[in-house]
Order: sequence, then C-alpha cells, then structure tokens
Amino acid sequence: MTLNRRALLKISGGTALAALLTPALAKTKPLKVLILGGTGFIGPHFVEVLTKHGHAVTLFNRGKRDPEARPGIEQLLGDRNGDVKSLEGRDWDVCIDNSGYTPKNVKLTADLLKGHIEQYIFISSVAVYGDFKGRNIDEGYKLAELPAGEDPGVYKGEFYGALKVLAEKVVEQTYGKNATIIRPSYIAGPGDVTDRFTYWPFRVSKGGQMLAPGKPSDPFQYIDVRDLADFIRVCTEKTVGGQYNLCTPPGFVTIGSLLDTSKKVTGADTKFTWASEKFLEENEIIGEKATGNFMPIWLAEENEDAGILACSSARAQKKGLKYRTLETTIRETLAWQKSRPEDKQKLRAGLTMEKEAELLTKLAG
Repeated sequence: MTLNRRALLKISGGTALAALLTPALAKTKPLKVLILGGTGFIGPHFVEVLTKHGHAVTLFNRGKRDPEARPGIEQLLGDRNGDVKSLEGRDWDVCIDNSGYTPKNVKLTADLLKGHIEQYIFISSVAVYGDFKGRNIDEGYKLAELPAGEDPGVYKGEFYGALKVLAEKVVEQTYGKNATIIRPSYIAGPGDVTDRFTYWPFRVSKGGQMLAPGKPSDPFQYIDVRDLADFIRVCTEKTVGGQYNLCTPPGFVTIGSLLDTSKKVTGADTKFTWASEKFLEENEIIGEKATGNFMPIWLAEENEDAGILACSSARAQKKGLKYRTLETTIRETLAWQKSRPEDKQKLRAGLTMEKEAELLTKLAG
C-alpha cells in the first residue's frame, strides 16, 4: 500500500507539515533526483518531502506496485536485475537507491550512472553489523561477512546484512566521498505495512489486560519514516557523504515508555502484565520457534543481541537528523492504521487477542 499526496497530508501533524511548507526551507537549488524504487513504504515519503522542497523526482521500478506513480512524477520502467535501459543516457544530480539488496544489482546501477549523477545515496540497514553484543554501536563497529561459498549475487534473507555490506562497498568504491550510506533501524510511521511498530500502540488502544514483554526498562529503538525522509533531503541538498545510523538515540524510548505513551495518546484503560523472557520463549512467541504470534522489536536488556536496539545516531545528528516526538509517531501511525481498509485491520505482527488471552491465563495460573 502506498500513500498518495492527499492521504499523507491528512495524517501529517500540523507542526511537521508547517515546517515542510516554510518558504525558508525551499531556497535550495532545485535538484533532479532519481529514486530506484519509490513505490513501497519509504519511497512515497521521499517523494513527498523532495517535491515539497522544489526538487524534480524520477522513479525507476517495475511499475507493479503503483503503475501510475503520482501526478507529475516521472516514472521509468525496468528491472534493476537486468533491464536498466530506461536509465541510459540520462543525467540526474542525485540517485537514492532504496531497493538494492545484492552487490550485483547495486553495481549494475552504480556503474551505469557513473558520470551521470553527482551523489549516490544507498539505503542500507543497521543489520550490517557483525553482532549486537555492544551498546551505542556506531558506524565503525565490525561488519557482517558473507560465509565462504555463498554466492553474493543471490539474495538470501538469512544473509541480508552481509549482502548489504557488500552492496555498500560497491557504492563507496564507485563514488568515493560522494557515496552516502544510510543505515536505518526499524522504520516506523504511516505506511508501514510490516506492522511491527504499529502493533504496540494499536494493541494498547484496545484496552483491557495486555501481555507486555520483559521489563519496562528494556530497550526499544526505531526511526520515524518522516525523519528518515527529511534526513535524506538534507543529504541530497548538502551532498552529505559518509555512513550514518538512522535511529532514535539510545534511551530515547523503552518498551515501558512506548506502552505508557500509547496509553496516554489513546486514552485506553489498558493494564500491563509483564512476562519474563523465559516465559515468552517457552511459549514460543520470541526466539527461533516463534512463528505467527510473536513480539516485534523487543529483546530483553540482558539478551546478547540487544545492541540492535541501542545503536548510536550521534553522527547523523551532527549532520542534521531531527526527531519527531514519540507521541507524534504513535498518534499519526494510529491515524493511518485506522484509515486502512477493513481487510488490513488484522495486523501482520504481534499477538492475536486469542493467543494473548491464552497466555495471560497461563501466566496467572
């Protein structure tokens, strides 16, 4: 599902929208921006903020998710796994690559566009890090490696991070100081069809007794898609190169503050019953055995991988990364969720009410 202009304006907060429309922010020289992808979750937000600031946007994709793109937005059709003819002989100022998953398909576009763009912005992930045993993980932390014998040209989800590492290297080797590597954490906000962040405030809004994981102090980390999009705009307008984690600062939010703030925003009468990591694992809603019912974006503070929810965004903050409040992200994500069709009201992440009731009874017994 994508966001059209009218829908996005409807759900955007007044303060944030006013900031986007401020004339002072539109003084930058108009740029021509190519987005590889642009019709999924984050792409429409990139299009929205860039066009608001006077930049001309071209989308390159297969035309399957949003065949008509947007009024006034040029769309080139092709497939980055081989058919990139529509990009040949064209010039842009910046390329934003938010659909590259293997070094092979990234190299194809990076090489083709060399000499036809000034800057290549690659959307990677904090999943590139070799492990998450540390805290305040910054951009210099060790990176994941693809196991010997694995084909880097074939995408496998289990090697998502290692393949992103190799793709990053392609961009950096091709564009040098004009390569920009963006490593987002879990992306939240209007348009997120994964429902990972959405589950928490949505469930709180239902009220009643709610099963909560671990302890209120356990870490939680995300990046609002609008904050991600605006940082991309800053990088585009100022030719910001380098590597940047995109996430809320460590400690900005915990699972406890997320639930409490969701309760405040929704006015629900929800009461939280906290369950230990051991209980959750034994009942297969976290860990390797978790399937349809699972707790998204949560790890106990003591978990050896909890560093994935405690990455440092200090470098990006110095370059202009700003944050909406947690209240804003919750309120506007819920507004978007409620606007979705009836068949989308069943979330793809989190516990079903039936499963939760079963576990609450078991915990009490």
